Amino acid sequence: MNHPLFQNRYRLMIWWLAWVILALGQLLIYSLVYKNFLYVIVPDVVISFTAYSGLSIVIWYPLRYFNARSTKLPLLASNIVFTGLVSITIWIIFSKYSLLLLINDSIIYNRYWNVTFPFRLGSGTFIYGMVILTYYLFMSLSDLAEKNAIKTRLESIIRETELKMLRSQINPHFLFNTLNSISSLTVTDPEKARAMVIKLSEFMRYALSRKDEQTVPLRSELENMRLYLDIEKVRFGNRLHYEEQVDKNCLHLKIPVLLLQPLYENAIKFGVHETTGDVSIVTNITCEGEYIQIEIKNNIEGDGNSTHGTGTGLQNVADRIKLYYSGKAFLETKQKENIFTVKLFLPIEDEK
Repeated sequence: MNHPLFQNRYRLMIWWLAWVILALGQLLIYSLVYKNFLYVIVPDVVISFTAYSGLSIVIWYPLRYFNARSTKLPLLASNIVFTGLVSITIWIIFSKYSLLLLINDSIIYNRYWNVTFPFRLGSGTFIYGMVILTYYLFMSLSDLAEKNAIKTRLESIIRETELKMLRSQINPHFLFNTLNSISSLTVTDPEKARAMVIKLSEFMRYALSRKDEQTVPLRSELENMRLYLDIEKVRFGNRLHYEEQVDKNCLHLKIPVLLLQPLYENAIKFGVHETTGDVSIVTNITCEGEYIQIEIKNNIEGDGNSTHGTGTGLQNVADRIKLYYSGKAFLETKQKENIFTVKLFLPIEDEK
């Protein structure tokens, strides 16, 4: 870890300001207590505190070294005490010999040193304790920030992994159904089988080419969904009808990739599969306010309950938008008479 004072210029400014305040405080006390030595007090305080401030910056490195390698409190305490003894001793020795440059008279020198030594020792110990507390505060803040960063990163990895797992459930499910249909059509209608293979290859090309993307423009998703419905129309012929009303202002907005396909698959599964007549799938998309509103309706027979599916498609979509939008998006389903409706409300994301 780099020195915390050099990571932020405001910290460094506050650090030096604190030392100036400490120096002024000691200068005031010396001036009141040792009035006979005013001519040496100012240079003495300036030199000694400048030296101590520089030494205090160096103290960080042994403190961090011992703290990173020691977990037992007695060992940490002994390291702090040892570092303090060495630091204060060096500072006092430096201060003592610096005075020789200021005071040529040995008698005055000895008197001044003897009367100021106890206070000098006490202030040095007190300041050392304040420096240690400050550094431990920096280390605590740094460790907390590091833990939060790791937690955020882990949550992001888990979120991305869950999204990828949910996405991976879509294509195999659709592929399984389509390949089964192609297998049947190769016997009954080879031309339709050929058409489905071509459409399927185009659909899968889109899915695979977007596999590393989180979001795509709504326009791309709709184009891909039309391709999907073309594949299904080969299977079901004129029984399947599709209509859409899309606000053109929404087309450039981005949504999670391959989000819509399970909704149309659900409409076909509970619509075309389980009715004998025609089925209409109607899509309405608007983007008013802060949300893109996507509504997909299809007609059904009976109460819409089916034993052929588990509802994993809709649950997949609900889980994906919950993860991606952090709970700000939601999905609604409603059945009125023989019309089943799915509504998606997706927050409009700021374009970057």
